[in-house]
Amino acid sequence: MRDVTDPKTKNDETTSEPGRLMLLDTASMYFRAFFGVPEITGPDGTPVNAVRGLMDFISRLVDDYEPTHLVCCWDNDWRPQWRVDLIPTYKTHRVVEEVAAAPDVEEVPDPLQVQVPIILEVLDAFGITVIGADGYEADDVIGTLATGAGQPVDIVTGDRDLFQLVDDEVDVRVLYIARGVGRHERVTNDWVQDKYAIDARQYADFATLRGDASDGLPGVPGVGEKTAATLLQRFGDIDGIVAAALDPASDLGPGPRGKIKAALDYLEVAPTVVAVAREIDLDRSDLVLPRTPRDAARVAELAATWGLESPTERLLAVLGR
Repeated sequence: MRDVTDPKTKNDETTSEPGRLMLLDTASMYFRAFFGVPEITGPDGTPVNAVRGLMDFISRLVDDYEPTHLVCCWDNDWRPQWRVDLIPTYKTHRVVEEVAAAPDVEEVPDPLQVQVPIILEVLDAFGITVIGADGYEADDVIGTLATGAGQPVDIVTGDRDLFQLVDDEVDVRVLYIARGVGRHERVTNDWVQDKYAIDARQYADFATLRGDASDGLPGVPGVGEKTAATLLQRFGDIDGIVAAALDPASDLGPGPRGKIKAALDYLEVAPTVVAVAREIDLDRSDLVLPRTPRDAARVAELAATWGLESPTERLLAVLGR
C-alpha cells in the first residue's frame, strides 16, 4: 500500500486506492496571491498578479501532492444571509461601507476585482472544475465534498475554520497556507492537539467559544483559547459545557459558569454559524484533474492576452506529467 502521507507518492494503475482529492479554498488563495505576488500587469495594463499567483500555487501543489482529482471551491455567497440572521456581526467589517445595507457586496480591492473573471476564464479553459453553491460559502462546498469523499482529501486554505474537517480516520487533512503556499503546514489531528490541546472534531466548538474577529464572531466574553480548550477537555462539547453551567451541582467554577450563562443566547446560534455545511446537493461527476487542457487554443489565447505565458507553461507541464 502506498504511503498517502508522502506528497511525492505516485498514483499508478497498480494501486487499488482511488487517488487524492484536492479541494482549494479559491478566494483564500487568490487573495493571498494578490497581496503576496508583486504587481504585474498584462499587455494592456490590467493587473494579473493574482491570476499568475493562483496558477503558480496550483502548479506547485499539484507537483508536490499529485492529486488525481481537484476542485476550485467558490464563494457563490461569501456572507450567507442565514448566517447573518443568526449573528448580525458575521463578516460585517468586510462589507463595503457605502453599501452596508447590501450584505453581499464584499470589500475587494479594485485591482483584484478585475482579475476574478480572468481567473474563471483560465480555470475553464484548462478544464479545472469550479464548484460553488448559491447561499453557501466555499467552506461549505469544501465541507460537503470532503465528507464521504471515498478517497483521501487535502484541503488547501488559509482559514482555520476548516480545521473542523480534519479526520485522520478517513485521511482528510488541511494544507494550511497562512504562512504561504511554500511554507504550508499539514494539519492532522495530532497537529491540532499539539497546537490547541483539543481534538479536531472539537475545533468548531473551540472557535465558537473563543470567537474570531476576522469573521465578526464575538465569542464568549472572557473566554480565550486556553479556557476554551480546558472547558472542552472537561465537558466534551458546547452542549456539555452549557449543561454544566446550568447544573448547580456541577464542579464548574463560578467564573466560567457566569461567563457561559451570560452568553447562552450567543451559544444557542453560534455553533450553526461556525459549522461548515456538509450536505449540500452538489454535482460530483467531474472532479478529475485534467492532464491536458479542455481548450488548448483558448489557453494559448488567454496566455497571450494577459501575459500569462510563463505560469501557463508551468501548469501545462505539471498537468502533463
